[in-house]
Amino acid sequence: MIAKLRGIVDSRGEDWAVLDVGGVGYLCSCSSRTLGRLPVPGDAVSLLVDTHVREDAIQLYGFFDVTERDWFRLLTTVQGVGGRVALALLSAFTPESLALAISAEDRAGLTRAAGVGPRLAARLITELKEKVGGLAMTGTRGAPASTTPAVVSERVDATREAAADAVSALVNLGYGRAEAFGAVSRAMSGAGGGDVQVLVRAALKEFARS
Repeated sequence: MIAKLRGIVDSRGEDWAVLDVGGVGYLCSCSSRTLGRLPVPGDAVSLLVDTHVREDAIQLYGFFDVTERDWFRLLTTVQGVGGRVALALLSAFTPESLALAISAEDRAGLTRAAGVGPRLAARLITELKEKVGGLAMTGTRGAPASTTPAVVSERVDATREAAADAVSALVNLGYGRAEAFGAVSRAMSGAGGGDVQVLVRAALKEFARS
């Protein structure tokens, strides 16, 4: 199993790169984000690799950093998401914006990636939302050690409900769901929580800054 390659960039295309490692060329499929970070042909580079073995082929997928590789592995656990679609998602989104789109249930946004239709977008959200939700929004950081699990759970539920209501309010004001979710997430990061009105006001300030 090949997990990493260090060599010279030999050539590259729209969705692939060839690394020369000791005179042997390894063809790696890559996202546009990874390809954009590769040096020019002739320069040295190191790529993390995820190896897929089938009866008729061995496919190497290359990644510039561990975050993108881990996202690739997570995406390919979803039924209907193969290596090509996973790379398309990682080309269309940064890991952060992908987590945000899934957490915000932004089906229309996810279909921007090649090969992702409405049904697959819905499946991505259903299967991954609980796994990535904590990346986009947290509300109990710094809770005292004496706080019981039940109290923490209650606070988390209240915070999520307030955040969801704030996002809905912003959507009703004409903002897109994903951008509203992002603004509320940033507002919560700064305030650590709050009721709906507080979050909406803070989110509007976030929009004003951008």
